[in-house]
Amino acid sequence: MTADTSDDRRDRSDELRAAVAAVRRGDLVVYPTETVYGLGADALDADAVGRVFELKGRDRSNPLSLGVASVDDALRYTRPTERAVAFARAFLPGPVTVVVERGDRVPDALTAGRDRVGIRVPDHDLARALLDETGPLTATSANVSGTGSVTHPDQLDDRIRDGVAAVIDDGEAPGTESTVVDPEAGAIHRRGAMAGAIEAWLADPPVEE
Repeated sequence: MTADTSDDRRDRSDELRAAVAAVRRGDLVVYPTETVYGLGADALDADAVGRVFELKGRDRSNPLSLGVASVDDALRYTRPTERAVAFARAFLPGPVTVVVERGDRVPDALTAGRDRVGIRVPDHDLARALLDETGPLTATSANVSGTGSVTHPDQLDDRIRDGVAAVIDDGEAPGTESTVVDPEAGAIHRRGAMAGAIEAWLADPPVEE
């Protein structure tokens, strides 16, 4: 039993190293999260972001989210209000996408020219280990646009599998989509995981002493 667990960890470590190297080359990767599998590329590289849109067949007017390893990392690339920071610290890491004002380093390609961007901090050790090494990645489901989200690497469309340089396989993902919320506006754009707790926070945010 112990030997099997060690082998599993070593295999995932190899996949993690391959994914880090791929991102640094400008290639695309598939990585697990606590919701669904994501399609990742360097989110600060407009060309790499463009390849994500192309591979998914996604309309470029439909922005992508920014995946980072921590809320503190998110603050390096965004300009959230105090309320948004408080919300992010309450719910991240977790299955929540927090919409905030983007910083200058976030390319138009990621946000479709908008001045706001969705932040994801996955509650998943492998995903955060990848993000620790690569910096911000695109956070979007590893599917062809218009098809279902991917909860296991076996479900990857051949087009996606052939178009990425590495896949980190961590077995089955839960499959519940993240809730997308703009805490400054008090608006939930997409209901998903933890929606009830998020609504409660928005209705009555904690007051710091």
